[in-house]
Amino acid sequence: MAIHEDYLRSTVFGFQDALVSTTGVIVGVAAGTQDKQIVLLAGVVTIMVEALSMAVGQYMSEKTVHQMDKTGKHTDNLYVGALIMYGSYFLGGLVPLTPIVLYRLPEASILSIAFSLIGLFVLGITRAKIVKESPFRSALEVLILGGAATGIGLLVGLFLKV
Repeated sequence: MAIHEDYLRSTVFGFQDALVSTTGVIVGVAAGTQDKQIVLLAGVVTIMVEALSMAVGQYMSEKTVHQMDKTGKHTDNLYVGALIMYGSYFLGGLVPLTPIVLYRLPEASILSIAFSLIGLFVLGITRAKIVKESPFRSALEVLILGGAATGIGLLVGLFLKV
């Protein structure tokens, strides 16, 4: 079964962005406050708002592409793409949030980072297998790019403690 390229893009984008953004928010707020309840609140708010925002953005951007396409080559369903984006972001966001629910700070923050980095690595391998490229190279690329972005949240939290 072939995977529609637009749906694959939505899946990869949703998971990757959730792993990076949610982890960045969680570890940044944890570093800045050391308050588990605030970290949980920030994580849940991030996941809920961003999943919906990403889905709406997916819908609107693809609708624009469909409207511009006079050849009819874009055959993806706008609603399916938006739902895939929402689901991917939501599930991806649970990866770094789960340690916050289960463990105490600061160990939970370390586990959130570790789970997110592992998730990015696995996402890179999975993506590579689908598009038939080097799994290690793809996994390393996703890990480095996503990990660097995640680090920004931690640095901001450390510098702007409340």
